[in-house]
Amino acid sequence: MPPKTRASVSRRTASSGKEDDGEAAGGKRKAAAPVESGKNKESSESPQYCRWLMKSEPESRFENGIDVKFGIEDLKALPEQTGCWDGVRNYQARNFMRQMKDGQLAFFYHSNCKEPGIAGVMTIVKEAYVDHTQFDKKDVHFDANSKPDNPKWSMVDVKYQRTTKRFLPLSELKKYHLQHRAKGGPLKEMALFTRARLSVQPLTPEEFDFVLSLEDKEPL
Repeated sequence: MPPKTRASVSRRTASSGKEDDGEAAGGKRKAAAPVESGKNKESSESPQYCRWLMKSEPESRFENGIDVKFGIEDLKALPEQTGCWDGVRNYQARNFMRQMKDGQLAFFYHSNCKEPGIAGVMTIVKEAYVDHTQFDKKDVHFDANSKPDNPKWSMVDVKYQRTTKRFLPLSELKKYHLQHRAKGGPLKEMALFTRARLSVQPLTPEEFDFVLSLEDKEPL
């Protein structure tokens, strides 16, 4: 992380916590980054995505005496409105971050709060690199099993683009998901409902565009 131009976003949703409507949250490429083998490894045949949804907690919650709160307004307030999306400790979520490319868009999703949902849009401005918090014993995301010569966890840098014209709550998105699952539509397989545990989720361009179009419509 270049000094003075990037601020750490040590505010991820805990991988063991609960969020939204009772679903557990998951956790935030460099081409040369290693991928662990085992059941969490993504297949080399996995599709390559270009849009994303990334969860963070906008309300105060303390872990080991540290407030993990980080909402879209916190990102907006950082220098250059840019920060590193650290603290992801789920292999599939990490692997999705390793697929991210500079310039791709992501929704900033408020999680584990009174009203979860999509609060805004951000841009990936640096592709995956080593997450330094895994080596920091004072950090809530310290991983004693990860070694500097073989780091397990990655992060990306994100830049605030804008807040959505209106907040898009999970409850409304779920109504569309159920409608589309029954009658067809772009949200029928949306990862927010089919891979709900993940704090970093892929979106198809059709899913992303449909969700973004909702900001100009009356709430369902």
